[in-house]
Amino acid sequence: MSGTDKELQCRELIAKAVCGKGHKFSTSTHTIIPSQTPSTILGCWIINTNFQAEKVGDAVEVSGTYDVNLWFSFANNTQTEVKRETVKFSVLVPLTFFDKNCRGDLEIVARAVEQPKCVKAELSAGGTITVKVESEFAVEIIGETKVCVVVCNNCDDKDFHMIGDYEENSDEFDDFDSASMLDELD
Repeated sequence: MSGTDKELQCRELIAKAVCGKGHKFSTSTHTIIPSQTPSTILGCWIINTNFQAEKVGDAVEVSGTYDVNLWFSFANNTQTEVKRETVKFSVLVPLTFFDKNCRGDLEIVARAVEQPKCVKAELSAGGTITVKVESEFAVEIIGETKVCVVVCNNCDDKDFHMIGDYEENSDEFDDFDSASMLDELD
């Protein structure tokens, strides 16, 4: 090791990081039984979506409820009514990656990329209505992880500058090679 190499050290930092991610598009079908025999479906919409997420094995389960509001006519299209029904749902989101070295209390974050919405409502036999709902959820698992960084004892003597002109908001940072900075320290 040369004298300048002895000044370099590695340090382990504990940092919160995204340790796992997943994403899933899903469809579900619900059967609504109105109090009157419907003649025509006039509209259907989903509101009041509430959900929570928890890690289950190698996936994250997103579960919750939403209200299905179904507007329909009855009595040979002479009267209308809105049927409101709270429906439970559960979506198992597989993780595309998960770092098993992640430690500490895991924080599960789920967001609806596409809020649940009705894409089809149709009359079924016996006066029931079948409602097809689509949704899309993305999940992240956040936990503590170790990051190893190279440090030096005295940075005042070093001239740290990047090779090339990089703008702060540029995509050129994606091409930055941190190993080239270590070569300059020799």
